[in-house]
Amino acid sequence: MSQQETPIDPFAPETATAAENEAAQDAAETATAPDAAALAARVAELEAQLQDEQLRAAAAEQNLRRRHQEELLGAHKFAGQKFAAEMLPVKDYLEMALADQSGNFDALKTGVQMTLNELQKAFEKTHISEINPQPGDALDPHHHQALQTEASDLPVNSIVRVMKKGYALSDRVLRPAMVVVAKAAD
Repeated sequence: MSQQETPIDPFAPETATAAENEAAQDAAETATAPDAAALAARVAELEAQLQDEQLRAAAAEQNLRRRHQEELLGAHKFAGQKFAAEMLPVKDYLEMALADQSGNFDALKTGVQMTLNELQKAFEKTHISEINPQPGDALDPHHHQALQTEASDLPVNSIVRVMKKGYALSDRVLRPAMVVVAKAAD
């Protein structure tokens, strides 16, 4: 063996020059990296997808609002339908009573009583209840309206008499009971 030749060790890692390494790395990057035009096309595609999804979401929300408004208008328009259906027999009885020409007062009174019974049934079915306080009950400003005061033996601010009954629909007062309230004796 000459001194210029160096023995080759089969187990030693191969050594490459820096230039060879750099060229190999550039080739690998060029093969795997997309070009600018492909990237721009992909960005445009994703933006179009996003815009389409936004438009669809906005349209779905608008449709939902429109349907909700239509349902709300329908509910307001036909809110009294149940009550109106219950009132039809009452109207029929009143018309029959007015059409009666017999002159029989007892029959007329019976017909009016039947009409009142039918009205009470309609009120029960539609959850309308009377507010009818009794003399001596305390004035409740949520359910009673004091129209006048009167000297009485009853405690102050208690109900002396009812001038008109009040009515409530479920828990909501339709009309408070119109009452006369006790005041202190002079």
